Amino acid sequence: MTEQEIESAIAEMFEQNYELLQAEGGHSLTQDTKRAALQQVLLYWRKMRDVAERVTETEVKLTLPEQQTPKGRKYSIHGVVDIVQEDERTVMYDIKTHDAEYVESNISDYEKQLNIYAHIWQNLRGHPLDQTAIIATAYPKEVKQALNAEDDVALEAALDQWEPLVNIPFDQQHVDDVISDFGDVVDAIEDRQFTPPSATHLGRQYKTKGRERRFATQICSNCDGRFSCSSYRAYTQSNRGSDASFNRYFREFDSTDQEEWLSANLEADLEA
Repeated sequence: MTEQEIESAIAEMFEQNYELLQAEGGHSLTQDTKRAALQQVLLYWRKMRDVAERVTETEVKLTLPEQQTPKGRKYSIHGVVDIVQEDERTVMYDIKTHDAEYVESNISDYEKQLNIYAHIWQNLRGHPLDQTAIIATAYPKEVKQALNAEDDVALEAALDQWEPLVNIPFDQQHVDDVISDFGDVVDAIEDRQFTPPSATHLGRQYKTKGRERRFATQICSNCDGRFSCSSYRAYTQSNRGSDASFNRYFREFDSTDQEEWLSANLEADLEA
């Protein structure tokens, strides 16, 4: 197949997958969002084709069952990864929609997660790993600028400079610490121990290595409970002021639709 034929096939599979997810979940994306998502998939293919073609197992489900919290509650840890096995080497990849700069700025979070997955693979499956890595599919600003300018030369140069692969070291001590942290969090959730920051705090700039963003964007966006959080609700509504249509949208739509709307608009505010 030619490169054009491959990308046409990817676009067709993308549309089929979208329609399946839409039928299963009942949610739709705007045309701009769909277009941006497909563009990210195609750029990922162009940049990481050598890895994509060597993947031997996709969406491998990993489970660490029968864990116990300090208070005796039972829980399990689940994850999904891709595996490449070639020339007696085994590499585990976890694909993230963040950009590489964000991953590197928050490397400890990804180390904890991927170390757990590596622990499950090596100890429960009995297969050694030679490498663990994150593939950050969100492209950097240089690629975005070239796309917006429709400058093919600048795009090729930006793609050459883009490095979406971030290696993650394995440390057994991290595994023990993360499992312990999981237990504490499970107990806190079950005991309903939540003390969210104020709405004002959510609007403040939050600094990490190489990046400064609002607390709500950097932290709350990773919290599954944000749409039932009084602080997050107050923050989003205060940022939209008296926009009645926004407030009605927030109240009436479920969390998936809210997340898509808020993510797009909060990021637009930051880039403006």
